[in-house]
Amino acid sequence: MGKVPPLGTSPHQSLSQGVSEVAAGLGEGLQTPITARLPQAYPPARSFQLDYEDDCFRKDGAPFRYISGSIHYARVPRPAWRDRLLKMYMSGLSAVQVYIPWNYHEPLPGVYDFAGDRDVEAFLDLTAELGLLVILRPGPYICAEWEMGGLPAWLLWKPDIVLRSSHPAYLAAVDSWLHVLLPKIKPRLYQHGGNIISVQVENEYGSYYACDYEYLRHLLGSFRALLGTEVLLFTTDGTQVWELRCGTLQGLYATIDFGPGTPMEEEEEEERGWEGPGSVNSEYYTGWLDYWGEAHASTSSARVAQGLEDMLELGASVNMYMFHGGTNFAYWSGADFKDQYKPVTTSYDYDAPLSEAGDPTEKLFAIRTVISKFQPLPVGPMPPATPKYAYGRVVLQKHADLLDVLDVLCPSGPIQSQFPLTFEAIKQAHGFVLYRTRLPRDVLDPTTLGAPPHSVCDRGYVMLQQEYQGTLERDGQTMLRVMGREGDTLDVLLENMGRISFGANISDFKGLLGNLSLDSSPLSNWLIYPLAIDTAIQQGWPHAALPKSSSRGRAGPAFYTGTFETPGIAWDTFVKFPGWTKGQLWINGFNLGRYWPPRGPQQTLFVPGSVLHVGRPNNITVLELEGAPPTPFLLFLDQPLFNRTLTATE
Repeated sequence: MGKVPPLGTSPHQSLSQGVSEVAAGLGEGLQTPITARLPQAYPPARSFQLDYEDDCFRKDGAPFRYISGSIHYARVPRPAWRDRLLKMYMSGLSAVQVYIPWNYHEPLPGVYDFAGDRDVEAFLDLTAELGLLVILRPGPYICAEWEMGGLPAWLLWKPDIVLRSSHPAYLAAVDSWLHVLLPKIKPRLYQHGGNIISVQVENEYGSYYACDYEYLRHLLGSFRALLGTEVLLFTTDGTQVWELRCGTLQGLYATIDFGPGTPMEEEEEEERGWEGPGSVNSEYYTGWLDYWGEAHASTSSARVAQGLEDMLELGASVNMYMFHGGTNFAYWSGADFKDQYKPVTTSYDYDAPLSEAGDPTEKLFAIRTVISKFQPLPVGPMPPATPKYAYGRVVLQKHADLLDVLDVLCPSGPIQSQFPLTFEAIKQAHGFVLYRTRLPRDVLDPTTLGAPPHSVCDRGYVMLQQEYQGTLERDGQTMLRVMGREGDTLDVLLENMGRISFGANISDFKGLLGNLSLDSSPLSNWLIYPLAIDTAIQQGWPHAALPKSSSRGRAGPAFYTGTFETPGIAWDTFVKFPGWTKGQLWINGFNLGRYWPPRGPQQTLFVPGSVLHVGRPNNITVLELEGAPPTPFLLFLDQPLFNRTLTATE
């Protein structure tokens, strides 16, 4: 949330030389970003500006304030975009705030993907069609509880890189990306006939340890060079002075973020006064995210509505984060580090006004009532909740133990290394890598197999002679007791649970970061298998393959398959995992994300109807990592279960 500083002064004295230094990087015309936002007697036909004298936004010359909500297109299947945006419009919002995750669009250096669910231009065009303005947040870092805060994992191929800084390798990658992305954005700016009224530079940079002003100046220069001088550029930070000190820069409009219940007096003190139409809360929190192993977060509708009304009474512009949270499909959920590694759940429901499945909630109607006190609501009814269907019980069969299908999952064969290599060293971004070695001697008595602290990133499923021994965890159990003979095969399947997305730890390398030891003697001579599970499943495996017979029990990593048919409809549904432990689910080749019911709180995964088939079988593939139930089946429900952990009787 931000209060406009007087023109020509910096929010902080240490930045007072900012404009002249940016000028050196921008060449002629630097002053235009500042002067373009001054009040004008005859504003251009389409303009969105800051009026410093009257402390307000001006849209086409007239005073303007926005009421906005956040939606992340990467967390919503493309067929549902229109439904969610229409519900946001009918709630009375005048704008939506949108992140662009860099790693969603550049999976490998110089390889870009803007097709299908990743067609950000189509999403932006849809917002314009529905009459919504856009506040765009293109990063390059976004946080968003998204894998690595939106930064591509391939940046870590250079292990000494300093992310979010003026490190040359990082800046080169950023510049290359911005030269691809921002030309797609420029024609959609409000000044050019589009609906994008403002663009954020970086994200909450004041919370990052680097505090590199050269980096912010570089970004400002790139954004100006690629987007022009008229667009309103801004920053977002927390409310503390230390956050604002490192996150703001002259030439960038400073906004802040806070949730309901934050004392207004405190914000006034921190942000040089917080009131009036020039103030912005860029992230007014309607709820909060969930972590595996913690209770489902919730914030009362009355509290959210009252906080919103208080800000609107002051004339402020507000963006509600989130208005619709959606889902962390596949491997896209990020993690926090707060004394320990805290991975985010697959659901990003956020207790938001629109639920994970896009349904209007009590909170939405409370917010809509508040908005109606300040501006007219669109004419017409709120679109209803999407129909749900309980497809019921679907029995699954074991297809194969993971160790029996390495030829399918790693067709190029293993990498040999004296010691373990990280995911990044073998250029594997997400998912799973198998590490294999042999016992160097007989181990006839239970002996400790251990890893250095915090070196198993993030979970390691241990098999000896293909028998599951147990699990090692990043900040949990790091030792197991094992017995075996010299030459016995030791396998450790490493799972990446999502790279840290906030704070100083975002260089979050995955895999075995240190060597495993047997009774304190380091193990060596490893075979490392990068597993391309999603590639195999998208090519029709395992449903097109014969099951592998196995006499082994139900424990350890294994694939299960099944099919079901819809009764002539493909409606949204939720799948529950009775008796299952932890793993990944695909339906018709679409990766729906991680399940982990014993850890909770999330018990069901959201299945969008758009991934289902009508008139032909729907193929289910489950990778269970620890142990399936004696009679494996899934249960499809018509409502989610967010806030429960399993009891011993289930």
